[in-house]
Amino acid sequence: MTVHAPGVVEVVDGRIAHVGPVPEPGALPEPPEGLESPEGPTHRLGGLLMPGLVNAHAHTPMTLVRGAGDGLALQRWLTEAMWPREGRMTPDDVWWGMALGSAEMLAAGVTTSCEMYLFEDAVADAVAVTGGRLVMTPGVLSVLHGDAFGSDGDRLDALAAFHQANHDPSGRLTVGIAPHSAYDLGVGMVARLADLARSLDTVLHVHVAETRDESAALEAEYGRSIVRILADHDVLGGRVLFAHAVWTDDDDIATMAEAGVAVAHCPVSNMKLGSGVAPLVRMLEAGVTVGLGTDGPASNDTLDLWEEVKVAPLLARVDALDPTVLPAAEVLAMATRGGATAVGLDDVGRLEVGAAADFIRVDLDRPSFTPVTEPAELLAHLVWAGTDRSVTDVWVAGQRVVEAGVVQTLDVDRARAEVQQRALRLAAG
Repeated sequence: MTVHAPGVVEVVDGRIAHVGPVPEPGALPEPPEGLESPEGPTHRLGGLLMPGLVNAHAHTPMTLVRGAGDGLALQRWLTEAMWPREGRMTPDDVWWGMALGSAEMLAAGVTTSCEMYLFEDAVADAVAVTGGRLVMTPGVLSVLHGDAFGSDGDRLDALAAFHQANHDPSGRLTVGIAPHSAYDLGVGMVARLADLARSLDTVLHVHVAETRDESAALEAEYGRSIVRILADHDVLGGRVLFAHAVWTDDDDIATMAEAGVAVAHCPVSNMKLGSGVAPLVRMLEAGVTVGLGTDGPASNDTLDLWEEVKVAPLLARVDALDPTVLPAAEVLAMATRGGATAVGLDDVGRLEVGAAADFIRVDLDRPSFTPVTEPAELLAHLVWAGTDRSVTDVWVAGQRVVEAGVVQTLDVDRARAEVQQRALRLAAG
């Protein structure tokens, strides 16, 4: 959380070669070994440069069903509003839904998203066009893949093949595994998918304890909480990301911390669906890595992570009746490097030598960012007054994908029109 004013960032081959205060003319240090520093343009930007935000849990192609089923509880919302329309989606639908959502995120300064969805090829291709960074965790659902775990194991084979063909830690696409949940697939299937994730050394991304009652049948059967059931079945070995973890007690949190489980905290979605208030402060105090997520744009209904940046500490403070919890610097860390670590990216979400050159420019010439008398106030303004409208320019891997608020990589008007027409078809059935 160091603030350099004025500061400089040097980018070489999509990575940060130097960051710090503005040096004397001609005194920029040599880049690290392996990075050559060619003569290149110098951009004097003004405003604030900071790491891009990381959306640690999203179902972004659900832009196609944004707003459907408003006011329904989670299970009715899924079974009556979401799944019937999603069941009619084609790969082309998903491509346009993902493309529009990716553009929405980039314009808001969200440079990375971790996606749990189907039609993974279409999702990956759409983000390759928009220029975002993607952690693609292809979804597994019982309604589609319940028979795919027999002797042929076709969904497992497809996931392994997709990982082999697309996982590229040095590029903008990494691949994980995403069983929807234990209450949907059963504990045994989630355990098999966890084995696959470990064999691939990649992240396992799973919904856990989002609502109070979702795992009641499993907990009655096993006599333990869903977190400890998963621990008993060796699901928590390896890199594991829990989405939500709202209904977790201190024993669950201790189990998660000991296993190194990370959490994607999605306060706006949890509030909209009436799911509950996650024990965020207790998780952080226990040492659990926490990132912020929007969830899908049908349960939020935006992909603007700045809303989570503000709501997460507000909700935690009112829940604890304590205005001292979650200072601004800690919240910004959750939205950047914490989220990156949670989704399996160790060189994203920070401005430091060797890290990916994913950063954003925030316009400080706004009434809501005035005054600034010390760096701590600037960080506080970002948390309490930052919005998607504050972001003017965005770079991913050194490529400028948003300039002066305009996405450079996609015809957003066409994407809006495509999603509108496709959504009408999905709603009509």
